[in-house]
Amino acid sequence: MPFMNIIGYDKDSSGMLTEIDRKRSKMTNPISLKQLSNREEASLLDIEFSRRYPWYTSKDYFYKCLEENIQGSRVTLLAYYEGTLAGCCHLLITSEYPNFKSDNIPEINDLNVFPEFWRKGIASKMFDEFERIASKRSRQIGLAVGLYKDYGNAQRMYNKRGYVMDGHGIFYKNIEVKSGEQVSVDDDLLLYLIKEL
Repeated sequence: MPFMNIIGYDKDSSGMLTEIDRKRSKMTNPISLKQLSNREEASLLDIEFSRRYPWYTSKDYFYKCLEENIQGSRVTLLAYYEGTLAGCCHLLITSEYPNFKSDNIPEINDLNVFPEFWRKGIASKMFDEFERIASKRSRQIGLAVGLYKDYGNAQRMYNKRGYVMDGHGIFYKNIEVKSGEQVSVDDDLLLYLIKEL
């Protein structure tokens, strides 16, 4: 069962922001959030990611996310800026990372704000909502961050929001990297962070 519906604005029966909602959004807060709840939204995410990111190839990814939102094992937030889709992010209720999984720490996962919407407070708004949701079931929330330069902005943002290293070192594909081991420096080499709620 989904955790939430729209935060802030109603949609018409098709799930899209109505023109009145767009105008109201511009006049008050240009950012609105909605939990992924139907195939049209999953399709919209698929189209937008395919159009924007050459690395995106999984055409059924957001449909799987939709199923998990319906089942209650994931919360996917779609962020809109002045009525236009601006990105999305996920909260995994049960993390695949062993240290979060064993301690029942929900994990913020796969933050994506489209470049033209950067520096508008969208990521912070999604994080505020995820922290609110997680606080109902856990005293902590976690996330992972990559270690190379492309993750620099995320590393700074997480630090400013109070996320600290969890003290378990670095992991590659959810397996601890031990001293002397060699691994690739890519998107699967991660450092995990936690925040007290």
